[in-house]
Amino acid sequence: MLVSIKILDSSENRIKVLFTNVDRAYANSIRRFAINAVPVMAIDDVVVHDNTSVLYDEILAHRLGLIPLITVDGYVLPEECSCKIDLGCSKCRVLLVLDAIATDDTKTVYSGDLKNADDPLIKPKLDNIPIVKLAPSQKVKLEAYARLGTGKDHAKWQSSSVSTLTDTDNDNELILTIESSGALPPDQIILQSMKILNDKLKAVVNSIKETN
Repeated sequence: MLVSIKILDSSENRIKVLFTNVDRAYANSIRRFAINAVPVMAIDDVVVHDNTSVLYDEILAHRLGLIPLITVDGYVLPEECSCKIDLGCSKCRVLLVLDAIATDDTKTVYSGDLKNADDPLIKPKLDNIPIVKLAPSQKVKLEAYARLGTGKDHAKWQSSSVSTLTDTDNDNELILTIESSGALPPDQIILQSMKILNDKLKAVVNSIKETN
């Protein structure tokens, strides 16, 4: 039977793919990996220098961690990096800074106010995500360190917000729908999910060969 993959619909953040003659377990593994196995960037450590807002430092850090960051190639997972430094190095993390102050009027601090001090390509997917509202004379100054991670560790590292596998009227067809969290294009999420799955299958085959 001929295996085929056809894109039914595609946009900036969503893709719908038709699998024909693809094993259901294999397709479902791609669906799961799209949620919890594809590495993306997210803020993980925050050093607060000054915070006179109404939010505790911990709440502020939690909000920052949930802001989707555009992810690019060239970085490694912290556990795979040779630096072994708590805050990482240029190979496994990027630094974003936030320095906001409200002078005479109330000011809303948005994700677009985060500035990348290391790599301008890694930035919030959207600039209009509210972080905190400052009253006059209040300010926030901090350093936010972003690193790669996967959804199995925390939801902030999920590459997709929606990943579903549905049947069609034909028994040999399945439809995979992926909605990106914003860190990666949806087509890249599918391709990386396939690569991760294939690498795991190769590792199993090699392990069996070594055992025999």
